[in-house]
Amino acid sequence: MTRFTRFFGRSATLLTLSAALLLGVSSCASSSRVGVTSDFDHSVNFRTYKTWSWFPTQPNDTEGGPAQGYQSFLDKRIRTAVEREMTAKGLTYTEKSPDLYVAYSAKVEDKQQASYGGYGPYGYPYGYRYGYGGLYNSGYITNYKAGTVIIDFVDANRKELAWRGQGQAQVDKQTISETEVYRIVNSILGTFPPQAENVRR
Repeated sequence: MTRFTRFFGRSATLLTLSAALLLGVSSCASSSRVGVTSDFDHSVNFRTYKTWSWFPTQPNDTEGGPAQGYQSFLDKRIRTAVEREMTAKGLTYTEKSPDLYVAYSAKVEDKQQASYGGYGPYGYPYGYRYGYGGLYNSGYITNYKAGTVIIDFVDANRKELAWRGQGQAQVDKQTISETEVYRIVNSILGTFPPQAENVRR
Protein backbone atom coordinates (compact mmCIF):
# COMPACT_ATOMS: atom_id res chain seq x y z
CA MET A 1 0.00 0.00 0.00
CA THR A 2 1.41 3.42 -0.96
CA ARG A 3 1.84 6.34 1.44
CA PHE A 4 -0.87 8.15 -0.55
CA THR A 5 -3.35 5.27 -0.09
CA ARG A 6 -2.56 4.94 3.62
CA PHE A 7 -3.14 8.68 4.13
CA PHE A 8 -6.61 8.66 2.56
CA GLY A 9 -7.52 5.36 4.21
CA ARG A 10 -6.66 6.86 7.59
CA SER A 11 -8.59 10.05 6.77
CA ALA A 12 -11.69 8.04 5.81
CA THR A 13 -11.51 6.13 9.09
CA LEU A 14 -11.25 9.35 11.08
CA LEU A 15 -14.19 10.88 9.20
CA THR A 16 -16.31 7.81 9.86
CA LEU A 17 -15.45 7.89 13.58
CA SER A 18 -16.20 11.63 13.75
CA ALA A 19 -19.61 11.12 12.14
CA ALA A 20 -20.45 8.31 14.56
CA LEU A 21 -19.55 10.45 17.55
CA LEU A 22 -21.57 13.40 16.29
CA LEU A 23 -24.61 11.22 15.62
CA GLY A 24 -24.32 9.76 19.11
CA VAL A 25 -24.19 13.22 20.66
CA SER A 26 -27.20 14.41 18.65
CA SER A 27 -29.24 11.32 19.50
CA CYS A 28 -28.50 11.49 23.22
CA ALA A 29 -29.03 15.24 23.44
CA SER A 30 -32.52 14.91 21.97
CA SER A 31 -33.46 12.26 24.52
CA SER A 32 -31.52 13.30 27.61
CA ARG A 33 -32.37 11.32 30.70
CA VAL A 34 -34.53 12.67 33.49
CA GLY A 35 -32.90 12.91 36.91
CA VAL A 36 -35.55 11.99 39.48
CA THR A 37 -35.60 12.16 43.27
CA SER A 38 -38.47 11.54 45.67
CA ASP A 39 -39.19 11.47 49.37
CA PHE A 40 -42.21 10.57 51.46
CA ASP A 41 -43.72 10.32 54.92
CA HIS A 42 -42.85 6.80 56.08
CA SER A 43 -45.82 6.72 58.45
CA VAL A 44 -48.32 6.96 55.57
CA ASN A 45 -50.15 3.95 54.15
CA PHE A 46 -50.29 4.91 50.47
CA ARG A 47 -52.66 2.05 49.63
CA THR A 48 -55.49 3.95 51.32
CA TYR A 49 -55.40 6.75 48.74
CA LYS A 50 -58.06 6.26 46.08
CA THR A 51 -59.12 9.76 45.00
CA TRP A 52 -57.37 13.05 44.31
CA SER A 53 -57.93 16.67 43.34
CA TRP A 54 -55.83 19.72 42.54
CA PHE A 55 -54.57 21.69 45.51
CA PRO A 56 -57.12 24.50 45.86
CA THR A 57 -54.82 27.44 46.61
CA GLN A 58 -52.20 27.73 43.85
CA PRO A 59 -52.69 31.45 43.06
CA ASN A 60 -50.10 31.82 40.26
CA ASP A 61 -49.30 29.74 37.22
CA THR A 62 -45.85 28.20 36.75
CA GLU A 63 -44.68 30.95 34.40
CA GLY A 64 -45.53 33.80 36.75
CA GLY A 65 -48.83 34.85 35.18
CA PRO A 66 -51.96 35.78 37.13
CA ALA A 67 -53.70 32.39 36.67
CA GLN A 68 -57.14 33.99 36.98
CA GLY A 69 -59.57 32.46 34.54
CA TYR A 70 -56.93 30.87 32.31
CA GLN A 71 -53.75 28.79 32.44
CA SER A 72 -50.39 29.06 30.74
CA PHE A 73 -49.41 26.44 28.18
CA LEU A 74 -47.00 24.93 30.69
CA ASP A 75 -49.73 24.60 33.31
CA LYS A 76 -52.03 22.87 30.84
CA ARG A 77 -49.27 20.47 29.84
CA ILE A 78 -48.40 19.58 33.43
CA ARG A 79 -52.02 19.12 34.44
CA THR A 80 -52.79 16.95 31.40
CA ALA A 81 -49.71 14.81 32.05
CA VAL A 82 -50.50 14.40 35.76
CA GLU A 83 -54.15 13.54 35.07
CA ARG A 84 -53.10 10.89 32.58
CA GLU A 85 -50.62 9.30 34.98
CA MET A 86 -53.00 9.38 37.95
CA THR A 87 -55.68 7.63 35.90
CA ALA A 88 -53.14 5.00 34.85
CA LYS A 89 -52.38 4.38 38.54
CA GLY A 90 -56.05 3.81 39.33
CA LEU A 91 -56.58 7.06 41.23
CA THR A 92 -59.89 8.81 40.56
CA TYR A 93 -60.25 12.58 40.20
CA THR A 94 -62.92 14.18 42.37
CA GLU A 95 -63.64 17.70 43.56
CA LYS A 96 -65.44 16.51 46.71
CA SER A 97 -63.50 15.17 49.70
CA PRO A 98 -60.44 13.74 47.89
CA ASP A 99 -57.88 11.61 49.69
CA LEU A 100 -55.01 13.55 48.11
CA TYR A 101 -54.38 17.06 46.89
CA VAL A 102 -51.84 17.46 44.10
CA ALA A 103 -49.71 20.60 43.77
CA TYR A 104 -46.84 21.32 41.41
CA SER A 105 -44.23 23.86 40.39
CA ALA A 106 -41.92 24.15 37.38
CA LYS A 107 -39.03 26.30 36.24
CA VAL A 108 -36.29 26.52 33.62
CA GLU A 109 -32.82 27.63 34.71
CA ASP A 110 -29.62 28.43 32.84
CA LYS A 111 -26.82 26.23 34.16
CA GLN A 112 -23.18 25.44 33.52
CA GLN A 113 -21.17 22.30 33.96
CA ALA A 114 -17.45 21.72 33.67
CA SER A 115 -16.37 18.37 32.31
CA TYR A 116 -12.99 16.76 31.88
CA GLY A 117 -14.23 13.20 31.62
CA GLY A 118 -16.00 13.43 28.30
CA TYR A 119 -19.60 13.53 29.48
CA GLY A 120 -22.16 16.31 29.56
CA PRO A 121 -24.66 17.15 32.31
CA TYR A 122 -27.04 14.34 31.39
CA GLY A 123 -24.65 11.56 30.47
CA TYR A 124 -23.88 12.03 26.78
CA PRO A 125 -20.31 12.37 25.49
CA TYR A 126 -18.81 15.55 24.07
CA GLY A 127 -15.57 17.48 23.89
CA TYR A 128 -13.53 15.17 21.67
CA ARG A 129 -10.86 16.52 19.32
CA TYR A 130 -8.24 15.08 17.02
CA GLY A 131 -4.54 15.68 17.68
CA TYR A 132 -1.21 14.19 16.78
CA GLY A 133 -1.75 11.45 19.32
CA GLY A 134 -5.21 10.55 18.01
CA LEU A 135 -8.52 11.09 19.80
CA TYR A 136 -8.42 12.90 23.14
CA ASN A 137 -10.69 14.82 25.51
CA SER A 138 -9.90 18.46 26.18
CA GLY A 139 -12.63 19.37 28.70
CA TYR A 140 -15.31 22.03 28.31
CA ILE A 141 -17.62 24.37 30.16
CA THR A 142 -21.12 23.55 28.89
CA ASN A 143 -24.03 26.00 29.05
CA TYR A 144 -27.44 24.35 29.09
CA LYS A 145 -31.03 24.86 30.21
CA ALA A 146 -32.47 22.62 32.89
CA GLY A 147 -36.22 22.15 33.26
CA THR A 148 -37.34 21.15 36.75
CA VAL A 149 -40.81 19.93 37.78
CA ILE A 150 -41.80 19.30 41.41
CA ILE A 151 -44.99 17.39 42.25
CA ASP A 152 -46.40 17.26 45.80
CA PHE A 153 -49.07 14.92 47.16
CA VAL A 154 -50.76 16.38 50.22
CA ASP A 155 -52.87 14.25 52.55
CA ALA A 156 -56.24 16.01 52.37
CA ASN A 157 -57.36 14.94 55.86
CA ARG A 158 -54.17 15.75 57.73
CA LYS A 159 -53.22 18.73 55.52
CA GLU A 160 -49.64 17.44 55.50
CA LEU A 161 -47.20 16.58 52.76
CA ALA A 162 -47.26 12.85 52.09
CA TRP A 163 -44.99 12.54 49.03
CA ARG A 164 -42.77 14.77 46.90
CA GLY A 165 -41.18 13.94 43.55
CA GLN A 166 -38.79 16.07 41.54
CA GLY A 167 -37.57 15.60 37.98
CA GLN A 168 -35.00 17.56 35.99
CA ALA A 169 -33.93 17.25 32.37
CA GLN A 170 -32.04 19.29 29.83
CA VAL A 171 -34.44 21.33 27.67
CA ASP A 172 -34.05 23.35 24.49
CA LYS A 173 -35.96 26.53 25.29
CA GLN A 174 -36.94 28.80 28.16
CA THR A 175 -40.15 26.83 28.62
CA ILE A 176 -40.71 23.07 28.81
CA SER A 177 -42.26 21.60 25.66
CA GLU A 178 -45.25 19.27 25.67
CA THR A 179 -43.10 16.22 24.91
CA GLU A 180 -40.60 17.14 27.64
CA VAL A 181 -43.36 17.75 30.21
CA TYR A 182 -44.84 14.32 29.56
CA ARG A 183 -41.43 12.70 29.81
CA ILE A 184 -40.51 14.45 33.07
CA VAL A 185 -43.92 13.94 34.73
CA ASN A 186 -43.97 10.29 33.67
CA SER A 187 -40.52 9.78 35.19
CA ILE A 188 -41.48 11.50 38.45
CA LEU A 189 -44.73 9.63 38.95
CA GLY A 190 -43.00 6.41 37.99
CA THR A 191 -41.63 6.48 41.54
CA PHE A 192 -45.12 6.69 43.09
CA PRO A 193 -46.31 4.97 45.17
CA PRO A 194 -43.12 4.22 47.11
CA GLN A 195 -41.80 0.67 46.95
CA ALA A 196 -43.80 -1.80 49.03
CA GLU A 197 -40.93 -2.58 51.40
CA ASN A 198 -40.73 1.11 52.39
CA VAL A 199 -44.45 1.66 52.96
CA ARG A 200 -46.17 1.18 56.29
CA ARG A 201 -48.30 -1.94 56.35
